[in-house]
Amino acid sequence: MTEQQEATRPTGLRERKKQRTRDALLRAALELFTTQGYEQTTVDEIADAVEVSQRTFFRYFANKEEAAFAVQEMVESHFLAELRERPAKEGPFVAMRKAVLGAWDTIGEAIEAVVPVELHMRTYQMIESTPALLAAHLRRSTELEEQVARIVADREGLDLDADPRPRIAVAAFTGVMRVSGRLWGQSEDVSIESIRALTELYLDHLEPALAADWRTPACDTVAHKA
Repeated sequence: MTEQQEATRPTGLRERKKQRTRDALLRAALELFTTQGYEQTTVDEIADAVEVSQRTFFRYFANKEEAAFAVQEMVESHFLAELRERPAKEGPFVAMRKAVLGAWDTIGEAIEAVVPVELHMRTYQMIESTPALLAAHLRRSTELEEQVARIVADREGLDLDADPRPRIAVAAFTGVMRVSGRLWGQSEDVSIESIRALTELYLDHLEPALAADWRTPACDTVAHKA
């Protein structure tokens, strides 16, 4: 073993141990949140489940909320990375659509490396039904929208502060994401395949919903008679 290898080996072992501890704490936190409730779960209970101290928990997470959103943060980062890689020739809606569907195609393995996918899906449902976390979720969604709008503006060569179109487009897109996520959260199928299919279905209706006129000829006839 070279001197360089000897110098880096302990650090690598320490980092892997730290990662294992963080993952164990995260799994324990999410299991407790989804089985007995977020508000009812204490940091001491999470630490005890992993047989570490409360101080160790706070070494990895600032608070319970950060643990609750840790995997969601990873999913969002995955989407942002996909969006940044989309070809420049794609328009904003096409790029965002392909980025989110591409992210759902590949994120399962990344989630599974940290927690079971099924646990992440149960956590999403728990967030949607917990008032304190739902408020945080909406705040985080607003912050994510701003990040996406900035990426879209950069892709299109626009000044985000002078041109409202990137924020408007992103608001419409993320609105669809919230609707599909909420409906998925109310369903019995909590698989990635299910939320991907529902997302694709609702995204298919995005541009038609933005059309100037929704009325069909039949609707016009009924309205005229009324």
